[in-house]
Amino acid sequence: MDRRPGLSTRLKLTLSYAGFLAVAGALLLAVVWMFLLRYVPDNSQGLLGISPNRYLLVRTFAPAAAVAMAFLLVFGLVGGWILAGRMLAPLTQITDAARMAGNGSLSHRIRMKGRKDEFRELSDVFDSMLEQLESHVAEQRRFAANASHELRTPLAISRTLLDVARKDPTRDRGELIERLHAANTRAVDLTEALLLLSRGDRGNFTRESVDLSLIAEEAAETLLPLAEQRRTTLDVTGGAARTSGSAELLLRMVTNLVQNAIVHNLPAGGTVTVRTEAHGDTSVLRVENTGRRLPPELLPTLTEPFQRGTERVRTDEHVGVGLGLAIVHSIVRAHDGTLDLAPRPAGGLLVTVRLRRP
Repeated sequence: MDRRPGLSTRLKLTLSYAGFLAVAGALLLAVVWMFLLRYVPDNSQGLLGISPNRYLLVRTFAPAAAVAMAFLLVFGLVGGWILAGRMLAPLTQITDAARMAGNGSLSHRIRMKGRKDEFRELSDVFDSMLEQLESHVAEQRRFAANASHELRTPLAISRTLLDVARKDPTRDRGELIERLHAANTRAVDLTEALLLLSRGDRGNFTRESVDLSLIAEEAAETLLPLAEQRRTTLDVTGGAARTSGSAELLLRMVTNLVQNAIVHNLPAGGTVTVRTEAHGDTSVLRVENTGRRLPPELLPTLTEPFQRGTERVRTDEHVGVGLGLAIVHSIVRAHDGTLDLAPRPAGGLLVTVRLRRP
């Protein structure tokens, strides 16, 4: 925004300080005049110097008062300039850090020393904001790099298959078409997952009253054929658990959790339990599955985009794009909820989602 040039804050503080001193000096002189000189007799016609009189005191007091006022004005300007500079020094550091951040340097920190006051509190908040912003930018860059890498694979496969079909007319077209269809399906699934993840991060959706128990039953009914194919018992229990949010996003959240629980239930033949309940002002969804034991150090990476733990890599027809739990985390965060992942002692994973009731 273009603004007209004006006085600096330091100069304004200096003038304010000097003006305050000048006004205080003038009031002091006025008090001296009102309560001292007015009671002195006006004996300008008498013998000066023999007895106190107003004429003598005015002639003596006025020059000294003028000198005192001039001194107060100069002292106020100089002292105000120095004091304003010392007081605004922390603000200058914050301004320099903000300018560096605006130029793209997010690694700089102010780390202002001294006891806590308004400027140091502002400095600490600014440092915290820079830290979060740097982490967010790094995460976005890492996400963009991973997304580009993941999309490059199916696109490269599609191009290779097309080159083979063009250079080798005798190649089985049915096989090429099937492989090309699989590669394109993976690219489409990845693109849709990225769009859904972006939508969840933005949080710009219409909120309505949703019952998580009904959402869980719908997701279980959709995934029942997959559970039967993998000989997995799918059990949905619990009571009503209402929350406020997007029914479409919450359905995708539950579907992802149940699907992950089914396909990671190795070896096949395990159990997946989905339970909903309400506690006070919180609605709770728990998805629990049997399976292999998960190392504790693997849990923090499960909600990261494109992070597939070695225990969770799938080699069958349900190979994912590495965004299942990342999308779940994004949707939960957009609904102001919490997501907890805990390994089961006997093996498998327990996922708990807590959302606020409407």
